[in-house]
Amino acid sequence: MSSEHVVLNINVLDIGIHAAAWQNSGLSPTAFVEPGYFADMARLAEHGTLDALFLADGPALREDPRLKPSRALEPSAILSLVAAETTHLGVIGTLSTTFNDPVELAHRLLTLDHLSEGRAAWNVVTTYSPQAGQNFGVEDYPERSVRYRRASEFVDVVLALWRSAGSRESVSHHGEFFDVDGLLPLGPSPQGHPLIVQAGGSPQGRELAARTANAVFSAEMTLDAGVQHYRQVKDDARRHGRSRDDVAILPGLITVLAKTREEAHRRFESLESSLPESYSLDRLSTVLAYDLRGLDPDDRVPDDALADISPDAFTASMGFRESIVRSIRESRATVREAVQQFSGGGHRIAVGSPEDIADTIEEWFRGGAADGFNLMPDVFPSGLEDFVDHVVPILRDRGLFRREYAESTLRERFSSVSSLDRAG
Repeated sequence: MSSEHVVLNINVLDIGIHAAAWQNSGLSPTAFVEPGYFADMARLAEHGTLDALFLADGPALREDPRLKPSRALEPSAILSLVAAETTHLGVIGTLSTTFNDPVELAHRLLTLDHLSEGRAAWNVVTTYSPQAGQNFGVEDYPERSVRYRRASEFVDVVLALWRSAGSRESVSHHGEFFDVDGLLPLGPSPQGHPLIVQAGGSPQGRELAARTANAVFSAEMTLDAGVQHYRQVKDDARRHGRSRDDVAILPGLITVLAKTREEAHRRFESLESSLPESYSLDRLSTVLAYDLRGLDPDDRVPDDALADISPDAFTASMGFRESIVRSIRESRATVREAVQQFSGGGHRIAVGSPEDIADTIEEWFRGGAADGFNLMPDVFPSGLEDFVDHVVPILRDRGLFRREYAESTLRERFSSVSSLDRAG
């Protein structure tokens, strides 16, 4: 059995994934704090029969607002609005296990699942931002292993509460981080309870995904790396007594789209030229945990910068670091080339015509590297409008994507994912 269609979520990040999007969208730089903006993006995504709208979370100010306005509204509140403005579109919210309480979060997200009539999912993250820790009064930021032990127990508590919803059997949990005795004041939603999505790329994150997740938001830049990660997570899920089909692999895909390939590259170059020269170099230095500033841009990235690093000695995203390190090693990139590669922050960038974007999606889908993608257009609204108007019809004509919604819940929609024919 093969999947009926590729899964396509739209990740609404500010006014686009590119740091210069706010200068090129035609919208107000603060449009992403206006309710109408999210309602418009949601209706557009549903018009294109996309699977879900995906929101990140930012519990602290991380970007210099003079350079780039960044996300501010709390995801579950915005997704309640999105659910009310749509009929079929799924709603996926990122919420941290480090800075939330499992009982409160379980109640909040099951409420969202009821309000959306079974279209909700929770993207589980542990949050690696020291700024967030300061916001929450955490002086000694917990190392990765501690955050993931807490996350694993957190997810178990939330799932136990959801699964007991509507029953008289109280949840009794007494663990390393949480003591819970009780029940939620809600019954099950139309899909039972929200789905679990996992976005961590560290070994601990992959283990949590294999054990609990319905979908994984991964960061891969090359097809070979995507295939390897895909097989690893599917095999790990089977090791936990699950089916390979229980978890969908959804890499991030940044799209820079225009009528022709040449126009798309001009669009990308225009966005890149709008950024200060130091912006991407500084970000890449942070992700590699190696200062590249001062090096000759035409020299190869030093081997020391690509050395393996202990997850507990590295506070940022291991998934992004592994993705960019693999890409630089394979391409033997110069510093200049690595900075260009890292424009996607560790995700694959597809720059081209509608046919080019559709080709990338089909290659990864049929090649056993993805069950679908979390789409991240360079600029909203044009990047999403062009994808819906020009890429979706091509995917439909190729038999890769639905022409109309058939399932009523997000669980039913994701359950149609089957990887057996494509991944072996």
